[in-house]
Amino acid sequence: MNKKIIFMLYFLMFLLVYISLNFYVVIRLGGYLGIEKNILYLLIILINFSLPISMYMERIFPNILSKIFYTISTFWLGILLFALCLLLIYEIISLFWTTSYAGIIIITGIAILSIASAVNASKITIKEVNIPIKNLKKNINIVQLSDIHIGTIRNSNFLKKIIKKTSQLNPDMIIITGDMVDASSRLNKEMFKDFNKFKSPIYFITGNHEVIENTEKTYSFLEETNIQILKNEIISFENVQIIGIEFSEDKNHLEEKLKKINIDKSKPSILIYHSPEGYNEAKKLGINLQLAGHTHSGQIFPFNFIVKIKYKYIKGLYDLGNMFLYVSPGTGTWGPYMRLGSKNEITLLKLIPG
Repeated sequence: MNKKIIFMLYFLMFLLVYISLNFYVVIRLGGYLGIEKNILYLLIILINFSLPISMYMERIFPNILSKIFYTISTFWLGILLFALCLLLIYEIISLFWTTSYAGIIIITGIAILSIASAVNASKITIKEVNIPIKNLKKNINIVQLSDIHIGTIRNSNFLKKIIKKTSQLNPDMIIITGDMVDASSRLNKEMFKDFNKFKSPIYFITGNHEVIENTEKTYSFLEETNIQILKNEIISFENVQIIGIEFSEDKNHLEEKLKKINIDKSKPSILIYHSPEGYNEAKKLGINLQLAGHTHSGQIFPFNFIVKIKYKYIKGLYDLGNMFLYVSPGTGTWGPYMRLGSKNEITLLKLIPG
C-alpha cells in the first residue's frame, strides 16, 4: 500500500479518536461547570477543527500567527489527556462521593499538571551510562541524541542549547537515532547549520518523522552539514563497527537489511535503529550494543503504559545477554510542549572494555 495512503489512514484514525475524546471531555467538564450545551457544542467544533487547520497553515502558510496557533493546538493534546484522566478518576470517585465543586477541582488539577509538564519539557538532563563492550580496545564516549523534533515548537534555538550541552561533554562521536525533524513546518538549511560546530564525527539514521517529511528531502537539507548519514550500511570508527539502518514500518526491514551486511563478530559493533525492535536478530549476528529512541518513554504520563503495550523496552539500558540495548527517552518532544514522568535527555554512553 502507498505510504501516503497509510499515513492518511493513520491520520483519519487519530482524528476519529481525537474528536470522540474532545466530545466527552468538553461535554462532561462543561456539565460540571454548568455551561450551556449550545456553547459546549460550538467549543467542540472549534477545538476539533483547530488542530488540522493549524497543521495545514503551518506547513503551507508559515508565519508567526500560524506558529502560535499550532503551538496552542498541540498543547491542547496534553491538556486533553490530563482532562480525560481526571474526569475518569472522578467518575469512579463519584460512585461513592460527589461535590458541586467537581468542575473547579478538575480544572485546577489540569492547570497544575499542564504547567508542571511545560516547565519539565523546557529542561534537558544529561545522563551518563557505563556499558562494557566485548573486544573493545579502549574507552569510547558517545553522545546519543534522539527525537529532537526540529520544527515549529523545537526550533533552532532549542538545537543550539543541545549543541552547547553536548559539546561540553567532549564526546568521541555523536549518534542521532532518528526523528531529528518534526515534519510540522517547512525545512530550511539554516535549521541545521549549527551541527557544523561539532568537532566530533556525527552519525545519523532516519526515524518515522523523516519518512513523513520525505527521507530524500531531509537528506538534501543535511548535505551542507558535518552529519554522516548511514543508509543501511556499516562503517568503522577506531575498530568499532557502526551499523546504521534507515527506518521502515516494515516489520522485516531491519532483519533483511542486517543479513546483507558483513558484520565481523571478532570486532565490537553498534547498531543504530530508530525504534527498539529487532534486537533478537541483532543479538544473533553478534552485535554488542543497539541504540534506539522513538518511544519518548511515553512523554506524558500515563501514556507510557500505552507505549509499553507496543514496545517491550521503552527507556534506559537493558542487558539482553551478550548484547545491550539502550532506548533514549528522546532529547526533544513531539506534539505538546510537555513532559510528565519523563525527561528530555542527552545521553553520554561510556563504552568500556568488557
